[in-house]
Amino acid sequence: MRRYFHRIDNCRYRPFWRFLAGLTGDRLNPTGHGWTGWLHTGVPLPDTAFGDRALMRVIEETIRSDLRLAGNGSPAPWLKRLKRFLIGSDPNDRRLQTDLAEGLCVIPMATHRGQRRGTRERVLDAMSKHGLKVEFDALATRVLLGPDKRATGVDYLKGKNLYRASPNASREVGVQRRANAMREVILAGGAFNSPQLLMLSGIGPPDSLTALGIKVEVPLEGVGQNLQDRYEVSLIHKASRPWKCLQGAEFSVDDAVYREWQSGRGMYISNGAAVAFALRSSPRQANPDLFVMALLTRFSGYFPGYSDIIRSSRDDLTLSLLKAHTNNRAGTVALRSTDPRDPPRIDFRYFEEGSDRNGDDLAAVVAGIRRVRGMSKRLWQLGLVHDEELPGTDVEDDEGLRRFIRAHAWGHHASCTCAIGSRDDGGVLSSDFRVHGTSGLRVVDASVFPRIPGFFIACAVYMIGERAADAILEAAKITPRHSITRPSNQRDVHV
Repeated sequence: MRRYFHRIDNCRYRPFWRFLAGLTGDRLNPTGHGWTGWLHTGVPLPDTAFGDRALMRVIEETIRSDLRLAGNGSPAPWLKRLKRFLIGSDPNDRRLQTDLAEGLCVIPMATHRGQRRGTRERVLDAMSKHGLKVEFDALATRVLLGPDKRATGVDYLKGKNLYRASPNASREVGVQRRANAMREVILAGGAFNSPQLLMLSGIGPPDSLTALGIKVEVPLEGVGQNLQDRYEVSLIHKASRPWKCLQGAEFSVDDAVYREWQSGRGMYISNGAAVAFALRSSPRQANPDLFVMALLTRFSGYFPGYSDIIRSSRDDLTLSLLKAHTNNRAGTVALRSTDPRDPPRIDFRYFEEGSDRNGDDLAAVVAGIRRVRGMSKRLWQLGLVHDEELPGTDVEDDEGLRRFIRAHAWGHHASCTCAIGSRDDGGVLSSDFRVHGTSGLRVVDASVFPRIPGFFIACAVYMIGERAADAILEAAKITPRHSITRPSNQRDVHV
């Protein structure tokens, strides 16, 4: 998949290698980065942060603690950490293989000149340059299948806020419309809505569909199964004094920091992460499975009003811990009703409710908390932070930490509910993203992974999008530079 990463990447934070690649035509590029892709990436360094002496001490001491904990009296981990640092601590550098994967990490961000870049800009660019038509305020209701199980289009409802997951959901029923496809229908609804739309179309677990009165077009037991996500928890401290670098940051379009951001400067070009590390919860782990970020705010997950807490926070330090490569694969997405406006039933079946019967995921998060506490201890000793507020220093033993994790863990990388794999083994898609038992129908989004990839899934989703594009073009026997002539009432449908 490295070639797809290279295709999308427009790396701006490795200037030396970018310059050298320009001179050599990318013949000398040990990093594996791309320099001309559509996804601009950078590592924003707000100059304001460097003037905050307390913040600089926190970063310095956290790095020292990581080296001390990794070394444990042996020089080998130190040497690996030093080599990693010299390479650039860049998690996307292909030289950081397994033996160098652990330690200090820079945090690449999809930004250009301080402003966020991503799929929104990619779609807008395609609309402008290539005439891509996007139907706004449209809710897909089902895929149309012919007698041969070939996808011929989609039905959809036209209207604003029709989906009831919206906090501003409309009472309107919408106007029924149809889009016919000349070549293929490609679903890109994500881990929740792609399986929902397949099931509404009669593609899914037959018992579940029959129970709701839906005609079974293609029996596929794996649709909506295999739901996976991360586990994340936060350890929160009060800083000894308000962060100097956040002075004037009111998180509004009227404050001085916003005016700085419009010029590509100031704290708003950052995501608020001061320093980060990739760690192993156990020496037995082949790859790092923990990611730790020091955030200059109070953050304990996503819930209504969480952003108001961030907006008012001025003297908090959150050490956010993410557990990757989770074992639990037992989450599900199921239809709530036959009404496409109803969100599906989503059950992640975390921890003991799921398939991690040995409790390895929970044990890894406990180990991660102890590792993070080892890193924060020095900050407390130096008076840079006060005692831990969450989970609190009174939560010491393993069982207490397990209770805390069960009560507070969250995730935001839902995936794997239309997995690529053998139909007999619960797979939904072939390796070229086609839905088993159909033709002219593919799924291309975060639902296609058999196992949740990496630490953060956005880049992996972009890469499978590029891979799918190659598969679609190959099937159509065209190259990206060729155009398609089609009847005015037909088009490829992307949902």
